[in-house]
Amino acid sequence: MRLWIEPAALKEIATLPGHLRQRVRRVAADLQKTPRPPNSRTLSVPAELQIDGVEARRLRLDSWRILYLIDAELSIITIIAVRKRPPYNYDDLQELLSKR
Repeated sequence: MRLWIEPAALKEIATLPGHLRQRVRRVAADLQKTPRPPNSRTLSVPAELQIDGVEARRLRLDSWRILYLIDAELSIITIIAVRKRPPYNYDDLQELLSKR
């Protein structure tokens, strides 16, 4: 699978502390080989934002969450956000997905 990181997500990654930035890069590269690792979960997406054949997931990395999409038909993984939880509670998920 190919990997695409949205420009907004790249900016978020660039602001992370160095050690965490490296871990996110490693995890992102690993997603190409294993798009559904054990520490990832499917995200609930409102019906009006669902795209046929595209699965929204989040990957837990300590207190951080990597939000990404898997498009099996196009064989591409798209990282849409990297957020710290708490305080992040997925309130902007609809906004992130509506840009797609």
